Amino acid sequence: MNRSNALVVADQRGEVPLDDEATFRTLFEAAYDDLLGFVERRTHQLAAEDIVAEVFLTAWRRLDDVPRDLDQARAWLFTVAHHTLRNRRRSDHRQQAVALRILREPGAADSIAEPADVASRIDLNRAWEQLNHDDQQVIALTVLDGLTGPQAATVLGISSTAFSLRLLRARRRLRKHYSGGIAAASPSITTNPGAIR
Repeated sequence: MNRSNALVVADQRGEVPLDDEATFRTLFEAAYDDLLGFVERRTHQLAAEDIVAEVFLTAWRRLDDVPRDLDQARAWLFTVAHHTLRNRRRSDHRQQAVALRILREPGAADSIAEPADVASRIDLNRAWEQLNHDDQQVIALTVLDGLTGPQAATVLGISSTAFSLRLLRARRRLRKHYSGGIAAASPSITTNPGAIR
């Protein structure tokens, strides 16, 4: 990826364009600490390094779009970080909204919930939270958003068959987490397996 828009450094011979790897390294060394501080002030410290890594991954993939001047390139990185933070927040809000929609039942606000129903919804919420983002996404597209398998596959940019497999696996994992929570929460009927005939 030899490009004419590479960062340039000044030395005794004048301005020298850098190759892609050197460009990226220079940008990384010049901006990483400041960028990490910027992100840490706006999000949880544990997530900050992941977000900064995502920003530099974007910079590597879009190296041709990075401005040639180092100061402008740093500003470009901060802009990407700002957008990445906003996207992360939106994603977090969507996941929370989906979890709440799963817990909600039609008419639940009008009636008093039975303790068993409340416990079941809490177990379902815990099971949902144990799923990874991809599993939550395939289930949400069909169950909450009402899309058909082929429609959801189009949204994700995959084949219908691949979507069906992902959905099957996600449902299995949700069922496993959900039944695991119920089994752990319910008391044991007997301690002697041979007692039941």
